[in-house]
Amino acid sequence: MILPLLAEIHGNIHVGLAAMGVGIGVGLTGLGMATAVGRNPGASTQILVLGILAIAFTEAIVFYALLFLPR
Repeated sequence: MILPLLAEIHGNIHVGLAAMGVGIGVGLTGLGMATAVGRNPGASTQILVLGILAIAFTEAIVFYALLFLPR
């Protein structure tokens, strides 16, 4: 009785874990960007470009998790 329910939960838990990891990663990236701009305000444009790229690559992880979602 409980086994099919556990199998169903296990099939979708990786999406939630990936989303949680991405949220943490984006938050840490934003923290690093804010710290870097605080230390060197003259490089804010370059830091912004690299930060946006890093956030885009980090968010791609959720799309990979959704791609492998069992149907």
